[in-house]
Amino acid sequence: MKFNDNRTGRVDVEFIADSGFSSFINNTWFNNGITYQFKSFIMQGSPFQGFEFEAYMAIKAKKINKILDDAIPLRHPLKINEAMRYSLLAGGKRVRPILCIASCELVGGDESLAMPIACAIEMIHTASLIHDDLPCMDNDDLRRGKPTNHKVFGESTAVLAGDALLSLAFEYIACNANNVSPDRLVRVVAELSSAIGSKGLVAGQIMDIESEGRVVSLKELEFIHVHKTAKLLEACVVCGVIIGGGDDNDIEKVRIYARCIGLLFQVVDDILDVTKSSMELGKTAGKDLVSNKATYPKVMGIDEAKNFAYHLMNKAVQQLACFDTAKAAPLYHLAYYIANRQN
Repeated sequence: MKFNDNRTGRVDVEFIADSGFSSFINNTWFNNGITYQFKSFIMQGSPFQGFEFEAYMAIKAKKINKILDDAIPLRHPLKINEAMRYSLLAGGKRVRPILCIASCELVGGDESLAMPIACAIEMIHTASLIHDDLPCMDNDDLRRGKPTNHKVFGESTAVLAGDALLSLAFEYIACNANNVSPDRLVRVVAELSSAIGSKGLVAGQIMDIESEGRVVSLKELEFIHVHKTAKLLEACVVCGVIIGGGDDNDIEKVRIYARCIGLLFQVVDDILDVTKSSMELGKTAGKDLVSNKATYPKVMGIDEAKNFAYHLMNKAVQQLACFDTAKAAPLYHLAYYIANRQN
């Protein structure tokens, strides 16, 4: 990482294969009132060009949606199953399960090995969204352009629907991942459990709640979103690589990749929250501002937040350089999709 600082209030920053973004965003220069401009590199003649990303996503999502639909039949007691299905089948790109599948394929594994774990991850993600939307949490009325679960079924049922999806996820792995060796399954369960518990998503959630209405440093903001968002994305790719038979070096590379795109997702989400309408987003816009939550635009400024997002995109892509180009293409395009999404 190279800094050119003339102390005139402007700093040009050029990232040159830096060893980790955490040391950068914790740097005290961000607290000195200096404006940053990033010179991010552009991939020339990208070997990933020509990959049919939209077709890949559509094919994978169709398979995932069919399995999720079959996983929760409408049975007694009807209301809880309706509530579970309402949120689980509400649409979306299925980024998290596809990350798991793509990571398995990255190291030579087959989609069929990863699919049960991928679908379980989507159940876990949906459970977290249901709970996150509750009045005691983010108190949101919209999710993916539809009324949130508690608005349709009531708060009590929404809590139970989230709980049921979370437990179903691990049941689904145990009952359906028959072709994955027991030692790999144990590692997968440990990774997933850690990602969503008090060392992962829950830790990020509680810190996010406690940050409302107070000044938050970049270090604290990073902690919130590494845990609240990035940890589950890390679990997606790490579980995929474990199932596919990757080694520890492969795991470390995809873990860094996922942490970058996890923070990238949140930075972009924060930017969209202040630049897009509720109709465009499919959820309530401007809620972070109203609730006085810490966001990247609020802490860094919107221009620096956009530059930081571009850095995270580039660093994520760097982690794919040691893998087969064709197999890495989905992960490259997923990073690009997250960086450029509009809702």
